Amino acid sequence: MIKVAVLGAQGRMGKNVCQAIESAPDLELVASLDAGEDFGIVASSGAEVAVDFTVPSVTEGNVHKLIDAGIHAVVGTTGWTDESRARVRTHLAEDGRGTGVLIAPNFGLSAVLAMTFAAKAAKFFESVEVIELHHPDKVDAPSGTARHTAAAIAKARSEAGVQVSPDATTEGFEARGMDVDGVRVHAVRLRGLVAHEEILLGNTGEQLSIRQDSFDRVSFMPGVLLGVREIVSRPGLTVGLENIIDLG
Repeated sequence: MIKVAVLGAQGRMGKNVCQAIESAPDLELVASLDAGEDFGIVASSGAEVAVDFTVPSVTEGNVHKLIDAGIHAVVGTTGWTDESRARVRTHLAEDGRGTGVLIAPNFGLSAVLAMTFAAKAAKFFESVEVIELHHPDKVDAPSGTARHTAAAIAKARSEAGVQVSPDATTEGFEARGMDVDGVRVHAVRLRGLVAHEEILLGNTGEQLSIRQDSFDRVSFMPGVLLGVREIVSRPGLTVGLENIIDLG
C-alpha cells in the first residue's frame, strides 16, 4: 500500500483524486488538506506521496515543503515556469534523499497522446497553431497543457531545422494569441467546457487537425494514479506524463 495525501482536497480535481485513491486497492488516503489548513497534517500523516491540485500561487511552495519532508509529489497544478521548475530541480539535488517530483500539465491520456502526436507531426508542416478551450473558472491562460504542447512542438521543429510559422500580421497582434517559443497559442473560456485542445498544422493544400476532449474530470484519474505509483521509484524532477508512460 502506498500512503497518499491530497493537497487541494476540496477543489474540483481534489475531490475526484480523493475518491480515486480511496477506490484503488493498492493506495491509502492518509491525509487531505485544503486552503488555510496546517501543512503539518500532511507531514505527520506518514504519507509517502502527495498529490497537489491547488492553485498556481501556492503550488511551488507546497512542493518545496514536500521535498523538505521527504514526501514524493505528483503535481497537476499549472502555472509553472522554467525558473520555478529549476528551483525545484536544485532543491531535489541539494536534498539528496532520492525524492521524486512529477509535474504534469495534463493527466488525461488523450491529452498526452495529442501532445506527443503533435510534436512528431510538427516538423512536416509549415504552419502550426494551438487552441485550448476550458471552463471560465480556470485562473490561468493559456493552460499549462497548451504551453507544454507548444514547447514540445517548437523543440521538435527547431531540431529539424523548420522555420517559425509564416505570419504577415502587422496590426492587431493582440488577436494572434500568446507566443510560446514561436508557436501561437489561443485560449477560449466558455461555460459548459471542461478541458479541450486542438492543434492545427498546415501546408499548402492540406491541413492536419489533432484534437482531444476531456468531458469529465474523472478522465484524469488513471493518469494521476499512474503518477502516484511511478514517482516513488523516480528520483528527481519529471515533467510531463509522457515521460512516465511508454509511448515508444
